[in-house]
Amino acid sequence: MKKILVTGGAGFIGTHTVVALQERGYKVVIADNLSNSSIESIERIKRITGIKAEFMKIDLSNEIECNLLFNLHSDIEGIINFAAFKAVGESCEKPIKYYQNNIGILLNVLSNMQKHNIKYIVHSSSCTVYGEPQSLPVKETTPTKFAESPYGNTKQMAEDILYFTSKTKDIKAIALRYFNPIGSHQSAIIGELPLGVPNNLMPFITQTAIGKRKELTVFGNDYPTPDGTCIRDYIHVMDLAEAHVIAIQRCFASKNKSDFEVFNIGTGNGFSVLEVIQSFERTSGTKLNYVIGKRRQGDIIKIWADTSYAEKELGWKAKRTLDQMTLSAWNWEKELAKS
Repeated sequence: MKKILVTGGAGFIGTHTVVALQERGYKVVIADNLSNSSIESIERIKRITGIKAEFMKIDLSNEIECNLLFNLHSDIEGIINFAAFKAVGESCEKPIKYYQNNIGILLNVLSNMQKHNIKYIVHSSSCTVYGEPQSLPVKETTPTKFAESPYGNTKQMAEDILYFTSKTKDIKAIALRYFNPIGSHQSAIIGELPLGVPNNLMPFITQTAIGKRKELTVFGNDYPTPDGTCIRDYIHVMDLAEAHVIAIQRCFASKNKSDFEVFNIGTGNGFSVLEVIQSFERTSGTKLNYVIGKRRQGDIIKIWADTSYAEKELGWKAKRTLDQMTLSAWNWEKELAKS
């Protein structure tokens, strides 16, 4: 049973990936500082899989704490790295915070990989590396552009670091450039639960519908899109979790075609903010209270993925529809309301 370290494993994508890993027989160690997650997530994972993952509350941007983690778990064979701050708007306001955390974590993890002879890492990258694309859909070969936010820039820098590190050291790295994950596990036992005011669209929608928030603000309706709102490639979080499992399995099976690989992980479809709202209203049967506000700094206009390379190389393809995404997110929100 291979042991995999999942950094940021108590968070939204992390918890769903831990479930997918455990269901395939992997032993998981979760490292998370709980800055945007809850310790309750560990128990929720156990409710689904029957397995309680090892957990360490730890700040991986702190070199001493990170070293301690790897010294205690010297038998780790692979790493899936989610640990990062991720709010585009906040990163524009607090850029140093984002560089220190997101880049600091990756450097500390890579340093320990070298010390402990750990060869494989799957890294959480983002479609933000493409900036505002000139043509759509974006392919892995689409040139990256100057980042629209410090958050996006940390994702670009992380890919550069992985590329050059893998060239000089015995490390195989895969960066998954994923698009906009939403939804929840079909059990509604785990889902997206940001601390404080949500930065992402879907939890703000469900929290508004359930009555936690007064109204949802749509950031701009004057973009050059069919309905004036931004367009994104929304992907179900379980499709995304399964892609991470396949990627780490690719490493263990030595199927990597190069020391550093990148894959787009999306559905290949673009949906506007208003289309997501309409899907939610349709699947939940709930009318959403929303208003149109000003554009938000750092937001790009539209982006969606060409996923053909991931389909060919990984044998992976997103399966779930937008309606399945919004309904599962609503089921999770209703489940939370019971507790």
